[in-house]
Amino acid sequence: MKGTRKSRRISGRNLLMAAFLIAALILGSLMLQKYLARHSPSPLPARQPVEGTASVALFFASPVSGALVRETRNIRPCDGEQSVCVREVLEELANGPIGDLAPTLPSNSIFRSVTINGETAVINMGKEFIEGLPQGSSAEIAAAYSIVNTVSLNFPGIKRVKFQVEGLDATTFRGHLDLRKPLEPDFKLEEMRG
Repeated sequence: MKGTRKSRRISGRNLLMAAFLIAALILGSLMLQKYLARHSPSPLPARQPVEGTASVALFFASPVSGALVRETRNIRPCDGEQSVCVREVLEELANGPIGDLAPTLPSNSIFRSVTINGETAVINMGKEFIEGLPQGSSAEIAAAYSIVNTVSLNFPGIKRVKFQVEGLDATTFRGHLDLRKPLEPDFKLEEMRG
């Protein structure tokens, strides 16, 4: 009789442990799916373009956290070379946000040229960009990645961005971010808004 109770107690514990593990796995997978859905960038901007316009996603800063936030905007469609189209999108980014977001680029930013070399866009900016950029690592990171994320999201063939200032390769903007190598997009810097 004692052996039967003990084996029932052990099998009851095993059953309880198995049920707990199954519940933990289910809950863990649901949480992982929710996390991935929140932190994975959607491949296309959210709004549908109006006829005669092109929809682009521009990255500006959250006025509260400083994280990057997308603003979808309809602009005139570009029918030129890809480098011309990239430059037009960058100029729209420099115009600043329409809504309640904060600009990431100085309003007097000048993009002297954009060259596409394979999967790398080389963006040559005027010295006004550096002069107008606020001090601090946050401003520098926001400026660089608002450009990189905007370009790579709207032009999927471009995987990285190399920065130049007045035709010379940039090593940094203001001494905080290493720009000697081309930057790849970092969508982890993006704050999702619901």
